[in-house]
Amino acid sequence: MNTWDLLPFDKVWQIFLLFAVPVGGGIPAGVLLAQKYGLGWVPMAALYFVSDVALAILFEPTLRLFSYLSRWSLFLRNFIHILKLATNRTISRYGEKPGITLLVGIAFGVDPMTGRAAALAAGHNFISGWAIAIAGDMIFFAMIAVSTIYLNDILGDGTWTAIIILALMFIIPTIMRKIRAQREQRPLQ
Repeated sequence: MNTWDLLPFDKVWQIFLLFAVPVGGGIPAGVLLAQKYGLGWVPMAALYFVSDVALAILFEPTLRLFSYLSRWSLFLRNFIHILKLATNRTISRYGEKPGITLLVGIAFGVDPMTGRAAALAAGHNFISGWAIAIAGDMIFFAMIAVSTIYLNDILGDGTWTAIIILALMFIIPTIMRKIRAQREQRPLQ
């Protein structure tokens, strides 16, 4: 199948729904399904981008609604306050006002919703904040997609490929946090 041939809507919808899974596990499964259907890189990345835009359209009003409802709910007010403190603590390690590169890194390293929240805390509006969050998430998508396809070429088994990639997506950040924590605890020599 040519990269630009149209897939039936139901197949595109299946891939889109996998890409829309917010935890990140949908990326390897979506990439493998897209590859099975013969979908090329450009339309696959475009479909993932559309899933990020859909996330922005759905998440932003939710973010604003929680902010609005916090006026009447002590629980929500405390929850938002704790999130702000956690975001500010994370960002403060990198300077007073984080730059775009750091904000893209947050979206890459955590998820686009956290990236958007960090961008909002740094003063970015809807468009620039989501552009930053989506940029970080698209870099993450590219890395996971390439890794998934490469590992699937080696293993030849999509199920094990998805399981291994998903496990690595959770294990590697944990290991990196432990390494970073050990470095911060070591006295300077």
